[in-house]
Amino acid sequence: MARPVIDNATARRLFLHRHGLGAGPSGPATGEGLAQVIGDLGFVQVDSVNTVARAHDMILWSRRQAYKPASLRWLNDRKRATFEHWTHDASILPMAQFPHWRLKFARDAARMKQRWTQWQGGGFHAEIDRVLTHISDHGPVGSGDLAEQRPEKSTGWWDWHPSKTALEYLWRAGELSVSRREGFRKIYDLTERVIPPEALNARFDEAETVDWACAAALDRLGFATSGELAAFWDLVRPAEAKAWVADAVEMGRVIEVEIALAQGGTRSVVMWPETLETLTQLSPIPPRLRILSPFDPALRDRNRAERLFGFHYRIEIFVPEAKRRYGYYVFPVMEGDRMIGRIDMKCDRSRGGLDVTGFWPEPGVRMGKGRHVRLMKELERVTRLTGCPDLRLSPGWLRHS
Repeated sequence: MARPVIDNATARRLFLHRHGLGAGPSGPATGEGLAQVIGDLGFVQVDSVNTVARAHDMILWSRRQAYKPASLRWLNDRKRATFEHWTHDASILPMAQFPHWRLKFARDAARMKQRWTQWQGGGFHAEIDRVLTHISDHGPVGSGDLAEQRPEKSTGWWDWHPSKTALEYLWRAGELSVSRREGFRKIYDLTERVIPPEALNARFDEAETVDWACAAALDRLGFATSGELAAFWDLVRPAEAKAWVADAVEMGRVIEVEIALAQGGTRSVVMWPETLETLTQLSPIPPRLRILSPFDPALRDRNRAERLFGFHYRIEIFVPEAKRRYGYYVFPVMEGDRMIGRIDMKCDRSRGGLDVTGFWPEPGVRMGKGRHVRLMKELERVTRLTGCPDLRLSPGWLRHS
């Protein structure tokens, strides 16, 4: 039988609904309501860049504009409804997923131990044990707290970067967990002193975790290739995801469909049969204009964003200024189900101002009066998130497409 073909507009609508952008950014932004947003997304990427707001704060604010950064810290550091670990990058994840992360702990520990032992020699193991013993005896630490805990004899590895590397290894291996953050500095403690017993003591075997990871990724993406399922959590291997898809197709758990791409052609993906059946029930995407984080989960896969939205987006941090088309760290701008441009802005916290230096509309996007007003309203909302109330527009900030 011929595969169903899903038009591009419907595919975008499904994708945005699954990423929490299919409705206006209202609703509860604390406690269980905030935990639900994170659970629906699967994870929220944590990033240190704070030119406007940190990535995790801006991602959550884009979906709940009553959100305040302190709410996430309470949820993670005190309520323990979430935990911090690694997907494709450092992320905040629902605590219910912790048992599945044991597979990642084991695989990352084996990989890092082999690589770092070859790199630094036998001293590596002793120094890891030293740091773990220190935390066990003295309690939570940050990397700077161990700066003076040096062995009597140099190992090379310890002198290279003592606390940061040891703590990173133990965290990635699951022996330590992030207890809290002070500013943006991670404070680590023994995992059994951070993770609640119900999550700490639950166990899944490898096959169960692979099945959960692929199914949960498909829930959140709406449609995907096996490679996209593997990349979503960065928890299972591509070969495992490929085998899962093949088995799921054979058993009728998923169906193969074609997604129409923004620039023509189609792409073969899989989806749940019930998803296909409910496509006509999806509500339209509100025409609201939104400024998104560069790390927003809807845009994290840059190639997929280009295929689905026709939006070619890269952060030009390492591009020489003379060769940049845009500012080095521009924010994507979405209106309804379209990507309409990118904006360069920065919060000057010493002077309480949000400085906008450039907005570049996408080709074919016209900045009429209505769209200009919507952009100004969104920028005003950004000033409230950042605490930089003075919106300052540089001369010539509105560029041509």
